Amino acid sequence: MANQQLTHRAYTVIKREGQDDFWLAIGAAFAHQDGDGFNIVLQALPIDGKIVLRQPKEDQPDEPPQRRTRNTKSGSQTR
Repeated sequence: MANQQLTHRAYTVIKREGQDDFWLAIGAAFAHQDGDGFNIVLQALPIDGKIVLRQPKEDQPDEPPQRRTRNTKSGSQTR
């Protein structure tokens, strides 16, 4: 994986009543060299089985999107 480029960060989103959702970084995804797939490396597994992959922002590559996302009931997200 030394030659692979990080393309996405992996998160589990923890719902919190009366507060913004908490985005917990649990891993990363790396594109295959041929562009037809990904290797996903996880340091933890989500309790609910749902993993959210997001492209890292160039200006803040290590910051999870929790400060940019409001609590959403429909499952859609805004930045």
